[in-house]
Amino acid sequence: MSETVAVIIVNYNGGELLQRCLQALSKQTRQADRVLLVDNNSDNFSADQIKISFPWLEVLELAENIGFAVANNRAVEKLTDMEWVVLLNPDAYATPDWLEKLLAGAKSHPDYLFFGCRMLAMEENRLDGTGDVYHVSGANWRRDYGKSADRRKQSGEILSPSGAAALFRRDIYLEVGGFNEEFFCYMEDVDLGLRLQSLGYSCFYIADAIVTHEGSGVVGKYSDFQVYYGHRNQVWVYLMNMPSPWVWIYLPQHLLYNVASIILFTLRGKTGVILRSKIDAIKGLPGAWKRRKEIQSKSRISSRELRKKMSRGFFTPYFNRNE
Repeated sequence: MSETVAVIIVNYNGGELLQRCLQALSKQTRQADRVLLVDNNSDNFSADQIKISFPWLEVLELAENIGFAVANNRAVEKLTDMEWVVLLNPDAYATPDWLEKLLAGAKSHPDYLFFGCRMLAMEENRLDGTGDVYHVSGANWRRDYGKSADRRKQSGEILSPSGAAALFRRDIYLEVGGFNEEFFCYMEDVDLGLRLQSLGYSCFYIADAIVTHEGSGVVGKYSDFQVYYGHRNQVWVYLMNMPSPWVWIYLPQHLLYNVASIILFTLRGKTGVILRSKIDAIKGLPGAWKRRKEIQSKSRISSRELRKKMSRGFFTPYFNRNE
């Protein structure tokens, strides 16, 4: 019996980007067993209209925007007959053999249970990322972002995949509780990757599975929305997932990184939103500490082993994102 796989797309005002994403899915050499589109109460979205062009599409329309994290979790829970789930952003456009290559990579590497793929940028001959990197300061970035598309054509182990295009075995996604629903949007993929790693599950980058990612195609780069949720959630990810004693050892770097972020976005005219993000992050620290205790109590690997999977070197977040 062949492995079953579903593609989940969480949409909010995707418009033409969503149309392009679905067109690419319709041309896959290995069709998904199910494609579930979760619409977060977009403006001018019609399930009946979109199914005229894509009759194989399943649509779950929500009455309000419940966020990227919650919407993906509800979709995964709904797909009870699937072994694998793929999370795909509406601004990510798959090459025809993308899903086939993802599943072939998973089959070839049975010791790995979640996977990232090669993401090309819209800019010609540039990468959008080859997996997520988490630095001990709490900074994170997509590996190889902005680098030549000729880089990183060799598959290999990574910390976590970008939530824009990632494959998970459904049972481990549910075992760890899926995305943290308090995040709403941003950093939930890094947080999920760290929690899966703490349970002893490893992630693999499949270099020949390729999507082109528009990147902030819906909300816009450095929008108030992105700055607020990204920089609020960074604080929570650090507190929840950095194991002891490293959470205290690297705390000065984490504080310095936050100060640097405030200065940077103040210079970009985002003083109000960056300060609000950090104030709300501080308000949420009691809840994050409670969640930390839960995560750390369930860890199946040593704190040293998890720390080894993170990027180190004080200046790495700022000057050397080539890992």
